[in-house]
Amino acid sequence: MVEQSISIDKLDHITGLFGNFDENIIAIENGFNVKILNRGSELKVSGETQSVEKAVKTIDGLIKAMVRGETINSQNLRYLMRLVEEGNAEKFEKLSGCICITSHGKPVKPKTLGQKNYVEAIKNNTIVLGIGPAGTGKTYLAVACAVAAYRNKEVSRIVLTRPAVEAGEKLGFLPGDLQNKVDPYLRPLYDALYDMMGSENFLKLQERQTIEVAPLAYMRGRTLDDAFIILDEAQNTTPEQMKMFLTRLGYNSKAVITGDITQVDLPEGKKSGLLDASKILHDIEGISINYFTDTDVVRHQLVQKIIRAYEKYEREGRH
Repeated sequence: MVEQSISIDKLDHITGLFGNFDENIIAIENGFNVKILNRGSELKVSGETQSVEKAVKTIDGLIKAMVRGETINSQNLRYLMRLVEEGNAEKFEKLSGCICITSHGKPVKPKTLGQKNYVEAIKNNTIVLGIGPAGTGKTYLAVACAVAAYRNKEVSRIVLTRPAVEAGEKLGFLPGDLQNKVDPYLRPLYDALYDMMGSENFLKLQERQTIEVAPLAYMRGRTLDDAFIILDEAQNTTPEQMKMFLTRLGYNSKAVITGDITQVDLPEGKKSGLLDASKILHDIEGISINYFTDTDVVRHQLVQKIIRAYEKYEREGRH
């Protein structure tokens, strides 16, 4: 058994470090099998040598994050602990940097290294494919980058689209006109834009056609200049639709294509255009293909466990 002491200068750092009902400290104790005692402005960490070192690195990383203005929560704590286990604690600092500010004044930042690489790829490439499981922030971060580009006058409009693939319910059976029928498919895009821009501002920009949210079928025959274009749920495109979309790109435009190739809703026997594109475009300059894993999931921690369970099930070839 060994013991290490950590001095903490600011009282609010201690408050942020411990969290509600000491939940952060309890998570570190349980995760590394150590005991942590608070002695005023000093923490004492005791346990086996390697476990204490990992706990101290985690606490040090959390304090540095708070100094940078970060808020500690269960998600970024779990992610830091994972990096510490892998010997990559120093990489946690790379997650600083704001993409844009939401309508509620909240900064949008990448929360994992996979997300950070994705955002950097969007900044540095004309076309980016973001492929990975649900909850990894593919769409939300792409919308944040689009809003940032528009606010910085890098583009003059934002175009968001997704295929209106029927999943068990025919479009014709839904009430309303065509726009009413396709709106449910586009709802995740609306939600992200409402969060970034506020509903009133979004509706004004949509009225002026500065922001366009439309099903993929509406893209045929168009050339999209000076635009930031996002194709969401791209795993449900056919190869022909994907080719059609990619060839819409005009001057001073950028495209982000997102999807999860494990959740294809196309009819049996139909190939996914996203899967095809990831194989065809991988070595073209100006195109970046980014893969997310379960470690990039930023929803409830159960989502990570669900994804791993399904991956294991499919690896073992059970039906």
